[in-house]
Amino acid sequence: MKRIKSRTTIRSRRKPKKKSLLLSLLGSRFFIIAAVLFFVFSTGYHYRKGLSYYLGFISHKMNSPEVESKRISDVRNYQVLENHKGKSIGLDVSEFQGKIDWELTKTIENSYALDFVFIRATAGMDKVDGKFNYNWLEAKNNKLIRGAYHYYRPNENSIDQANFFIKTVQLHKGDLPPVLDIEKLPRNQSMENLKLGLNRWLKTVEAHYKVKPIIYTSEKYYDDFLKEDFKDYLFWIANYNFYREKIGADWLFWQFTEKASVSGIKGNVDVNIYNGDLEQLRFITIE
Repeated sequence: MKRIKSRTTIRSRRKPKKKSLLLSLLGSRFFIIAAVLFFVFSTGYHYRKGLSYYLGFISHKMNSPEVESKRISDVRNYQVLENHKGKSIGLDVSEFQGKIDWELTKTIENSYALDFVFIRATAGMDKVDGKFNYNWLEAKNNKLIRGAYHYYRPNENSIDQANFFIKTVQLHKGDLPPVLDIEKLPRNQSMENLKLGLNRWLKTVEAHYKVKPIIYTSEKYYDDFLKEDFKDYLFWIANYNFYREKIGADWLFWQFTEKASVSGIKGNVDVNIYNGDLEQLRFITIE
């Protein structure tokens, strides 16, 4: 005679399944929480110097207006600067920074001396930066090593852009080489034609100043379009990635942030690291 299982027996066999599922869910949650906590604590430990500086600044200057300018992005900035002690530090500026009080613009966080500044001179075939002449003169007066850069517009004639930069900028002994700033992709031309235009600008400017220009661009633009075809040039690379903390071995300059606070400048400003010390920086200036 076939035995029929009672409901009690059936229920008793289902209970372990529910318990097992509950334990599995609890285990998954515990693993996720543990992973998040590990990430938070490991990140905090890694950036301990920056966090210590940031929190110390806030706590000691709670009633100071300076606190308003402090942001969590300064944690990374401080960490990067700490990682590059001995390297030369500088800014790049344009009319977007307004009128700069250059007498106050000496250091970052009152700890890291500023040695150089790149100043936007021109853009395209017809735009002179509204603060170029002022910044160019004041940087020199305040004993900063200065350099001028041109913002390249891909859809405008390259030779005209080069000649416009030459007409605007007079470089002197002790100035940095001219810089070509390329950030945009062309709209109505191929990359090959863009590279041809960049080459024409570079050759025209080099022939005039008797020094090879520097190329400024983002790390992605460099890797994707310029690295192979412009091997004879030195690069100034922009990379603001939170987890990049060291300058690339083949980079001449690294623009590591666009959100720094510097005395004498209202709002954000870009900060750069030269891949060498101040003496080596002077070595690449115009003789």
